[in-house]
Amino acid sequence: MTAEKIILGIDPGTTVMGFGIISVKKGKMEMISIHELLLQKYPNHETKLKYIFDKTLALIDEFHPDEVALEAPFYGKNVQSMLKLGRAQGVAMAASLHRNIPITEYSPKKIKMAITGNGNASKEQVAGMLQNLLNLKEFPTKYLDASDGLAVAVCHHFNSGTITDTKSYTGWESFLKQNPDRLK
Repeated sequence: MTAEKIILGIDPGTTVMGFGIISVKKGKMEMISIHELLLQKYPNHETKLKYIFDKTLALIDEFHPDEVALEAPFYGKNVQSMLKLGRAQGVAMAASLHRNIPITEYSPKKIKMAITGNGNASKEQVAGMLQNLLNLKEFPTKYLDASDGLAVAVCHHFNSGTITDTKSYTGWESFLKQNPDRLK
């Protein structure tokens, strides 16, 4: 009997944050749920971070994922945006590590490549391919950030056992050991 594995994928954001949850049993993927956090209504960055932490914990407690996969922040032209994205990712990581769930980071190009075969694919192309891969009649959300969260989970499944340019952590000790430069 093959055990089921549940993967929570997260696309960090401070305006819209996407979450996708899949189940893998006997190599067959099935979408369990897709969520997005709409964060524009919160008055400041600190409140958004608290809500991200609380919602990530709530999803973990509801769906009991075995693993969490996150999209790594990428360097763009706006350093402030990258800093805010990094904080959002860090809060989601902290929630996962708080529940002792192993986490893995993937670059945006790696995720797009895993889903579409093209590291420069558009969000719409990724969503279309996910719809085919997961046999969805229609896509359950209008927010492409949510489909990106789902893409991270599917990418993680596709890369299970073959991870090369990603980072995995099994807890705080593992995270700190692999990132000594983050200790002050």
